[in-house]
Amino acid sequence: MSKRNNWDNKQSARERLRAERERQAKKDKTRRQLVVGGAVVAVLAVAAGIGVAVTRLGGDGKSGGLNASWEAASKKDLVKPAHTGGDQGTEILIGDKNAKHTLDLYQDMRCPICSVFEQSVGDTIDKDIKDGKYKVSYHVATFLDRNFGGSGSKNALSALGAALNVSPEAFSAYNKALYSKANHPEETKDDYAKDDVLLKVAGQVPALKGNKEFEKNVKDGTFDKWALTVSDEFDKAKDVTGTPTLKLDGKKLTAEDGKNVPITPDQYTKAIDGALKS
Repeated sequence: MSKRNNWDNKQSARERLRAERERQAKKDKTRRQLVVGGAVVAVLAVAAGIGVAVTRLGGDGKSGGLNASWEAASKKDLVKPAHTGGDQGTEILIGDKNAKHTLDLYQDMRCPICSVFEQSVGDTIDKDIKDGKYKVSYHVATFLDRNFGGSGSKNALSALGAALNVSPEAFSAYNKALYSKANHPEETKDDYAKDDVLLKVAGQVPALKGNKEFEKNVKDGTFDKWALTVSDEFDKAKDVTGTPTLKLDGKKLTAEDGKNVPITPDQYTKAIDGALKS
C-alpha cells in the first residue's frame, strides 16, 4: 500500500469517526431536551419506565417552525369533527355525558408510555365507561413532534379526528389500535406522519375499514387545523408535566407511591376507587 493511500485511508477513517461523533452528539442533544434546559417543564416517572416530558418548544423540529404543509393547515378555516364540544371542537368526551365524574386523560400519539398504559389499562377504562363510572375527556398533545422532529403526533391526531367524525366508538377503537404493541412505533420514528400507515391501522377497526369518507378526510387533512387547535389547548394545561397524565375530577391520579402513574389494572382501579371515596 502506498503512503498516499495509507494517508487517505487514515483521513477517511477520521472523517467517518468525526461524522459519527457529530451524529451521536445531535442525538444526545435531542435526548437532553427532554430532561434539561428551560424548555422542559418536568419529567413524569411511571412504574413501567420514564414518562415522556412535555416541552414548550415551537415547531416541528430544530428550525422552530411548522413545516410547509402544517403551516398552510394552520391558516385554513377550522373544521371540527362531529361529536366534539366547545367553541373550537377541542372537547373530546367519551362515555355518558351526564356521568357524575370525569377522567381527564392527557396523551401524545407518539408517546411510548401512553402506548404501554393503553395496552395495560385501556380495557379497564372501557369497562368503567360502559358501567357509567365516569366519562373520559381526552387531551392530545403533539410535543413529541417538536422534540424529535416530524409530524406523526399531529397527523395521527388529525386521523383520530376523522375517526371521531364517524363516531365516539370509532375514535376509541382507533386510539386503541394506534397504541397497540403491533402498531405503535418508537417515539423517534415518525411512522404516523404517513397517511398510508394510519389507514393501514384503521383497517383493523370495523367502523373505519373501507370507510371512504374517513379515508378521504385522512388523505385531505380535513382535520389538520383542528389537530393543531387541540394541541394548543393541551399546552395551556400548565400543571401537566408529561404524558400520560390522569386526573379524576381535576385531581391527579397516581399509584400507591404517590408519584407514578398507575400503569397496571390493579394500580389503576385502586387509584380510581380511592379518588371516588375521597
